[in-house]
Parts: sequence; structure tokens; C-alpha cells
Amino acid sequence: NDLVQLTGLRVPAAVLDLCCGLGRHSLEMARRGFDVTGVDRTGVYLQRAQKQADAEKLKVEFVQADMREFCRPQAFDITLNLFTSFGYFENPAEDQRVLVNVHKSLKPGGKLIMEMAGKEIVARVFRERDWNEENGVICLEQRSISKDWTWMDNRWILLRGDKRDEFRISHRIYSAAELAALLKECGFSRIDIHGNLAGAPYDHTAERLVVVAHK
Repeated sequence: NDLVQLTGLRVPAAVLDLCCGLGRHSLEMARRGFDVTGVDRTGVYLQRAQKQADAEKLKVEFVQADMREFCRPQAFDITLNLFTSFGYFENPAEDQRVLVNVHKSLKPGGKLIMEMAGKEIVARVFRERDWNEENGVICLEQRSISKDWTWMDNRWILLRGDKRDEFRISHRIYSAAELAALLKECGFSRIDIHGNLAGAPYDHTAERLVVVAHK
């Protein structure tokens, strides 16, 4: 609801969910009647998303593609890039390439919505180690900042009884000003910054960095 209100979207707008993963947002937007395309490069995620769409008789187009390559000129009213699904490439020029393709893929007047952990928020709440327990699964998290506060390395260990899984993921961290400057370089005309999807200010109480970029 917050997302629909923030963007002013009306059915049957064409929505691109970029880095859709298991399709949580793609499926929800389809349930609300939007024309949805979900893009991710992990085939197993897309298979699970398609299975869920089929089970609910939802029409969603799932595309296996690298976000640096996917471009469908003037096809979408809005692009969603949610839950820190940006900044995974060591070369910042590749982040720029993604945003140029997003800009090309939007219709005139289209919008890009990005939602991530902003650098200011990371600095405010940073903890090197964390753990939590939910439904019998213990999650251990370890984080480190590198490359002059431009990069974060994450290590997650999941413990389920005798089973142990470990994941590592690293990504660039952007401040609001840095991301806004990059979006303008990529052709976006107006950038609105918020502190959550409900549209709160991006200030010392911000929960997330939410950007609405207008073509």
C-alpha cells in the first residue's frame, strides 16, 4: 500500500521488478492487477516465483537476465529495485550501466523506485556482529566496512539443528547525495528522497533510503 501511494500508480500500469528474486513484490503487484515483469539472473528463484504465480493463477512475466543487460525501451511506467538490490558490482561504471538501461526502459514520465540501506543509516546503526533466532533457525551476521566507506561485506551463518549454511554478499553503499548525483548523470530529471516507503523525511530517524527518480 505504501509503495502504491508513494508512486501514485494506477492499474493497469506496466511494472518492472528488477532483481525480483523469489517474486515477493512481483506477485503482490500482480495480485493488485498491475502488468508485471520480474527480472532476475538466478533461475531457481524465478522457477519458484513462476510456480507460485501459477498456483494463484497470476499473470507475471519472469525473465532470466543480468540487470546490466536487460533493457526494453519505453516499456514500463515504473521500475522497482527494492531491498538493497543495487550496487553489487566492483566497478561503479556497471552500476551506472544498470541505471542507464532502467532510464531507457521507462516510458516518458516513468519512475524508478529504489529502496536500500543508505550509508547514513548504516553509519548510525552499524554493528559488527549480530544474531537472532526465529522458528528454530539461528542467524549469525558479521559485517565489515571497506574501501573508504564505499563497500560493505556481509557474512551470514544459518544454524538449523545440526545443519549449517554460510552465505557471503558484498555491495557498494550509497549516501542519498551520491545516489541522487548518479541518477542525474544517468538522465533522470527529478530525484525525491525519503526515509521509508511511507514517504517520511530522510533525516536522522530514517529507516531506509528510498529514492523516487523521475524520467
